Amino acid sequence: MHVRVSLFARFRDLAGKDHIVVPLTDKATIGDLRQNLMRTFSTAAELIKRSALAVDNEITDDERPLQENVEIALLPPVSGG
Repeated sequence: MHVRVSLFARFRDLAGKDHIVVPLTDKATIGDLRQNLMRTFSTAAELIKRSALAVDNEITDDERPLQENVEIALLPPVSGG
């Protein structure tokens, strides 16, 4: 399966675009997607570990199974004051 991941902030800068399409196995989870993203953006792997992933506008954990045709967003941690 292929999933589309919307990118924001630092991730958008690294990719040079606002989304990417990621190939995954049919039984992939959010955790599998996170590992794939960490390999793809190895310079930002630590940031990806701390980032949230949202599926259909709901932040979820790494155990959630993925399906095609869902909206996924990679959201970097918020900081500032």
